Amino acid sequence: MLELNHGFRVVDFHAQLEPSDQAEVASRGRETTPEALERELHQAGVVRAVVSPGERPEGEGYLRANNAVARLSVDRPFLAFARIDGPRDPGSRAASRLRNLTASRAPHHVSPGDVEQYAYDDRFHGFTLAPERDGLPDAETLDQLDDVGLPVVVRAGRSFPPAAVAETLLGRDFPVVLAGFGGYPLDRELMSASIDLLDEHDQLYLDTRYVRFRSVLERALLEHPDRVLFGSGAPETHPNVGVMEILTLDVSEDAMRRAFSTNPARVVPALAPGETS
Repeated sequence: MLELNHGFRVVDFHAQLEPSDQAEVASRGRETTPEALERELHQAGVVRAVVSPGERPEGEGYLRANNAVARLSVDRPFLAFARIDGPRDPGSRAASRLRNLTASRAPHHVSPGDVEQYAYDDRFHGFTLAPERDGLPDAETLDQLDDVGLPVVVRAGRSFPPAAVAETLLGRDFPVVLAGFGGYPLDRELMSASIDLLDEHDQLYLDTRYVRFRSVLERALLEHPDRVLFGSGAPETHPNVGVMEILTLDVSEDAMRRAFSTNPARVVPALAPGETS
């Protein structure tokens, strides 16, 4: 694809990086290399990107993958987020609630000690959580996330909608970034519900990964210009696509600039201009 010339400083808050020695056995998602991802980001005019690993086989955990992503981010325009999991079922049915009463951490689940270690390791700048795939952390681990205060990118959707996010994660001390406006895959109603939640929760942000409805993007940027973060979803989609989605909206250049750079730097100061770590 051609390189974009748009004049904005662009930070990508949602990209996936597969450790190169595991790319061939990735269980899902488009395989890529760090070099290919960096090249595609450059083509889109993206100067920095938050990266985390894709899903691992059940029972494997994310310790090795997180460390590999952090290692591959060195001397590249990447900021590593540690992917975390947990024993609790994110479902809202009675059976899920019953299972959660006796749920306990398995050896591969993230623990409070793991969260503390990630938080004070300067290679990591936050966390990602996909409850539908990986479960929810237990209460002790969530309390530790409160203590460290780093942002958590949450992949919500039909199996873990914004209302469930509000019930289990919002109101705590760490920023929550709802990937794809909390409406993956392409659920306009859930995306609108996430925008509504911005009125009630100051620590909630939305990233634009896979959001393809112009009216939804414009509403969020017009009503809450300080709470929207650009996220491409690379490499599953080329970052050029996500950048063009924003550039073609009927919003001001200031709103675009906030989504592309100012807002991500508010959530993660290392994404600010001039920062290199």
